[in-house]
Amino acid sequence: MTRRSRWTLVAAVAAVALAAGAGAVWLLRDGEGPRGTVERYLAAWNAGDLAAMRRLTDGPPADFEQRFTRMRDDLGVSRQRYTVASVGRPKDGRAGSSYGAELTLAGSRTWSYSGQLPLAERDGKWRVRWSPEVMYPTLKEGQRLRAARTWPTRAGISAADGGDLGGSPSGSVQQLVGPLGAASAEAAKGLGAPYRKGDTIGTEGLQKQYERRLAGTPALAVQIVGADGAPVKTLQRFGGADGRPLRTTLDPATQKAAGEALAGAAKPASLVALRPSTGEILAVANKPGGYNRALMGRYPPGSTFKIVTAAALVAGGMDARTPVPCPATTSVGGRSFHNYRFEDFGTVPLREAFAHSCNTTFARLAVDKLGVRRVAQVASQFGFNAPIVGGLPAVRAAFPATKDDTAFAAASFGQGEVLTSPLNMASIAAAAANGTWRSPRLVDASLAAQAADAGGRRPEPPHPLEPAVKAALHSLMPAVVSEGTASGVDFPSGTAGKTGTAEFGEGRNPPTHAWFVGYRGDLAFAVIVEGGGTGAEAAAPIAAAFLKGARG
Repeated sequence: MTRRSRWTLVAAVAAVALAAGAGAVWLLRDGEGPRGTVERYLAAWNAGDLAAMRRLTDGPPADFEQRFTRMRDDLGVSRQRYTVASVGRPKDGRAGSSYGAELTLAGSRTWSYSGQLPLAERDGKWRVRWSPEVMYPTLKEGQRLRAARTWPTRAGISAADGGDLGGSPSGSVQQLVGPLGAASAEAAKGLGAPYRKGDTIGTEGLQKQYERRLAGTPALAVQIVGADGAPVKTLQRFGGADGRPLRTTLDPATQKAAGEALAGAAKPASLVALRPSTGEILAVANKPGGYNRALMGRYPPGSTFKIVTAAALVAGGMDARTPVPCPATTSVGGRSFHNYRFEDFGTVPLREAFAHSCNTTFARLAVDKLGVRRVAQVASQFGFNAPIVGGLPAVRAAFPATKDDTAFAAASFGQGEVLTSPLNMASIAAAAANGTWRSPRLVDASLAAQAADAGGRRPEPPHPLEPAVKAALHSLMPAVVSEGTASGVDFPSGTAGKTGTAEFGEGRNPPTHAWFVGYRGDLAFAVIVEGGGTGAEAAAPIAAAFLKGARG
């Protein structure tokens, strides 16, 4: 078609339109007529562009934007959709139109209504004539829309036996459960609908982690209210949903034994107990309170890490009877490593070197027989460098790359940059007991996985150990109690474990954290005493007291 032909067609259409009257002219100018104004107004409302809505309004009040913002906030709207229903033919500079509103409120409840948009033409431009009824039919000046909420009774948190943990006298349990408090504006915004500032929410612990599950969904009543907030009319009601209880894996008897075992600790201490066959956390105790060092503390594991290094040696061909050297000192990369009090045991079976916690043995063998890559690989089988996703935030155990043989030698017996928590170490003891490392959890496995999805992480799958590793650890760890570093402690029969004395800080004789980790039957545990000295003197007696209490 030529340019001249196009102009001829346009002229012909215009002639037809003029012959049909003024209404046809408006139809040709759709973007500038009433329909175009309605479409732009509703598109701006959908997008929350209140400034654009104001420009399309005839006689907007000074608080125009605030009214629409408050409407959305007071209704708790999470999603909105406004669509054109109809636009009437203009007459004498006036036109009528209607729209459909579909608002998603708290709990994904949908409230729909039909509204009116009266239009007026001024200076050749169509605008929406302001009145409160633009927002909702029958809404008067001084009135507003609100979704009144009634929260259900909050669900409880229980122990594994169903007993309520809310009233537990244990400070450690209350730390896990967490307190309730009024939501700040920031917290309410983070939670989203239906939460508002001032609502009761969990501020820490399981109450926070499982807020929506425990709180349930409030019942809603969409209302017109007066300036004083008193209801004028209820437009629609929505039923609520009760919160769902949360059952933890905590065992009351084991928790009680853990708390009592720590009661006499003179320095900050922590104890974690697990069920090796399932990974369930049976007890978490911290003394003093205020900081959950059991889950969030990061400490060098000291000689308790020899469980991992010994596993790597066994997987590489050794067994508990293999002769190994245990001199008083050994040099790696120009640095001298020594045993506790420079003990020299000569050449002994691996079982004895482990029982007496020979630093020189493990430093030398790690460098000469294993290498950092192999130890890191075996450490990962025991959960190092893996996220712990068990129902509450918990730090991961870290076995970082080492810069040289000297640093690796230190790492091989839990020093240097190796860091872990009591929860991590209890899971290592549980793996030694059962032959499979399981990510520890405080709630049902499906709930732990749901919490993980929200943070983009998932619990690690179980890591089976080699059968020879399990068999060797079942020989090495009992020897620590029967004839090794913890032989002077009165443990119940059947106890296996490992002491740890982990240096931290600076100086010629730096302070040390005291560790003892171990298992007895289907119960694994880890104890740390911060700055407590040696594992045998400070941590092992607490572990023994715990096992006696748990048994009774």
